Amino acid sequence: MKKNSIKKLFLQFDSLIMILSETDIEFCFARDVQSALGYAKWDKFTGVIGKAKQSCETSGIEIEDHFQDVTKTVEIGSGAKRPIKDIMLTRYACYLIAQNGDPRKEPIAFAQSYFALQTRKQELVEERIRLLERLKARQTLKDSEKELSDNIYERGVDNKGFGKIRSRGDAALFAVNSTQAIKDRLNVPKGRPLADYLPTITITAKNLATEITNFNVHQDDLQGERSITTEHVKNNRDVRKLLGKSGIKPEELPPEEDLKKLERRVKSDEKKLSKQAKLPSKNTNNDKKE
Repeated sequence: MKKNSIKKLFLQFDSLIMILSETDIEFCFARDVQSALGYAKWDKFTGVIGKAKQSCETSGIEIEDHFQDVTKTVEIGSGAKRPIKDIMLTRYACYLIAQNGDPRKEPIAFAQSYFALQTRKQELVEERIRLLERLKARQTLKDSEKELSDNIYERGVDNKGFGKIRSRGDAALFAVNSTQAIKDRLNVPKGRPLADYLPTITITAKNLATEITNFNVHQDDLQGERSITTEHVKNNRDVRKLLGKSGIKPEELPPEEDLKKLERRVKSDEKKLSKQAKLPSKNTNNDKKE
């Protein structure tokens, strides 16, 4: 996500935050969040809210502590007013909504980090967005590698053979002799996956090569370890050439923090958020902007 987009979204979401009178409890109105997250229809957005409530309940947290129905009076023109239904949402509720929203919408990815952090500092939100992008890339690679493993097992290649194919692919991508060679260079702990220490660009590159291999294994009905190895090595070399056009040599990029630690940090943020100040049992209408 571009820095300018993050800055714009940060200002937009900051404007949604309200504080209950005589408390320090932050909340948003659901209809405001709906607009900010890019949902045109209230009915569709309430479906996302329903999923968020289920997530809340599954976590053993009272829904009413974070989601409360309210009725607001709005102007409809010529001085006329009418009541509409709305929902008061805590930051935790907004976070759960973002978690259950359409991942294709850019504001959703932003909101997942914005509402997860109790501090409202743009640089920390930016850092967390980069972290989530890396975690997402890693999961995508896991999925494509599992698909490759399943594909080649049906074509006469066992787990040992899959390991060899993947190692030869890594050798081609990083211009080294094997996966272990690049793990040694990056000081990856013994027994840990290489991809857990790679930057997002390299994880994405590995995934692209693997996806192409999966496609061509099906397309050309490749059989046996030798032919699939040749295909996978070629695809990794092609991806390496593509990176090279932008001056990127994957073996020269420094390792990044262990993704397992980052996953634990994300879960810790969510746990802290779920224990934040709750909405009072009786709503108040004397709310003000922060």
